[in-house]
Amino acid sequence: MRVSRRNVLATGGALAGLGAFSGVAGAATKKLPAPWVRYDVWSEDGQRMLKGYKTAVEAMLALPPTHPHNWFRNAFVHYMDCPHGNWWFYVWHRGYLGYFEQTVRKYSGMSDFAFPYWDWSQKQALPDGMFDGVLTPVADAFARYARDLPTFTNFIQAPLESYYSRMTAAQKNQQNLRGNTTFQKLWDGVAGTGGVDKGDRAFAPTDLSPTLKARYPTRSNPDIAPSVAKYCLPANIALGLAPNQFNSANMVDSFTSVKTASHNAMPASGSVFSKLEGEPHNKVHNFIGGAFDGPGNWGSGPFGNMTNNLSPVDPIFFLHHSNMDRLWWLWEEKQKAKGLPTLPTNKDELAQFEREPFLFFWNEKGEPILNGKAGDYIDPKQFWYYYGPPVDKTLLDLVEELKKPTAAPRLLAAASDEKSVDGLAKWPIGLNARQVQAIITFTRPASSAREYAVVINAPADLKVAGFDSPYYAGSISFFGSHTSDMQHRVTYAVSLDPAVVAKAGGQMDLRLVPTPAWADRAEPQIENLEIRGS
Repeated sequence: MRVSRRNVLATGGALAGLGAFSGVAGAATKKLPAPWVRYDVWSEDGQRMLKGYKTAVEAMLALPPTHPHNWFRNAFVHYMDCPHGNWWFYVWHRGYLGYFEQTVRKYSGMSDFAFPYWDWSQKQALPDGMFDGVLTPVADAFARYARDLPTFTNFIQAPLESYYSRMTAAQKNQQNLRGNTTFQKLWDGVAGTGGVDKGDRAFAPTDLSPTLKARYPTRSNPDIAPSVAKYCLPANIALGLAPNQFNSANMVDSFTSVKTASHNAMPASGSVFSKLEGEPHNKVHNFIGGAFDGPGNWGSGPFGNMTNNLSPVDPIFFLHHSNMDRLWWLWEEKQKAKGLPTLPTNKDELAQFEREPFLFFWNEKGEPILNGKAGDYIDPKQFWYYYGPPVDKTLLDLVEELKKPTAAPRLLAAASDEKSVDGLAKWPIGLNARQVQAIITFTRPASSAREYAVVINAPADLKVAGFDSPYYAGSISFFGSHTSDMQHRVTYAVSLDPAVVAKAGGQMDLRLVPTPAWADRAEPQIENLEIRGS
């Protein structure tokens, strides 16, 4: 489907620049009064942390499933409570990593342990150490518990159901908001029963065969696929750091995803994904789990651990999210250096954000945190850590570059048509744009694809497109399970391939089609569209 041409508006108006970025490098490298430093995983200290991490994972795998520090039990904290696609995404994961970092420190034997971060903007490959022993979920130590679904069920279902039955009224209310109104409904999502596409089940078998269903990359093939890697490059990350508001109805100005009534509000009508969550976060998750656009993926599933809400079963999860937290920290430092707010400025909105209950964390003593709220985890000093050198100077320079009038993203074209989506949309656009983004709103169909290709000037009979298609300009990725009977309206900011845009000759007819792994899925209807370029 295409947006009606009669509602196309072209404009040369420029967005406001970012302003001065002076002082951020100094703020980022300033030694804070904190004993724990999160290092780049490729550094000498980062490699040292991996050794302690491995020791901790071994110990936590050996704990009984009734113990809250059991490796799989920790993953269920994420499964039962994590937010995605809303403005609590960053702060919830900061709390989750913070408590679990303290727990891993306890079992690592290292008093200075802190999670290293995997900066995929600098090296688009999994760190080699993450294929050592239990740092990969295809290790023999995982197979004992997760070789297949019956093995996993026998191991974890009864202890988990016992925990569910003992939840407080407040915790039960949070599970009701999430849709886990009974334990059976919670388990349906784990096992892929109850109307969930087979590729969307949260459980992933260790499967020691060459297919390696728990994790897609291998030591001999660690590189992120090209269709994913381009979204991890510094130029694209800089666009995600460019917004000057914590949250805004205009996603171009919003660092976070959409504001919702609860952090347990699952993706629903009106979901708006921020640049960093919607692109590098989602795409790296899906790639590691084998659900990505490109040759060699695992088709329609079942996928690996990282594609769903049990993703913390894969130890790479914590390095990936340490980097996401680092980007939030970097954005905060950028805002402070420019005298801009790092949180909602509206008093009522800030109160709503801070009082949101987070009730499923456990501390290093094995005690539940039953009175936690979002406001507790805004400041990293809650867990007394900071991010160590080297400072990502390339990324900071790119953000600084965006303030220049010649580089500031301009709104080149827009369309809005809520009812008529049958006409052609032709987009006048600058042929020399270095970066082009399409801000796309569409209704995600029931029984949706996990990946949709953005195609430009494709033939009307083109129903599927992969990374090798001459019309392929980008893609949209969804993270987590999606029930077959649910539809909702979503908005994504998609970086388009400048070469494909230039080839269009100044006129663009933009569509969304499934990628090859989901060839049988419906083509979404685009309802609103903006094209921005610089």
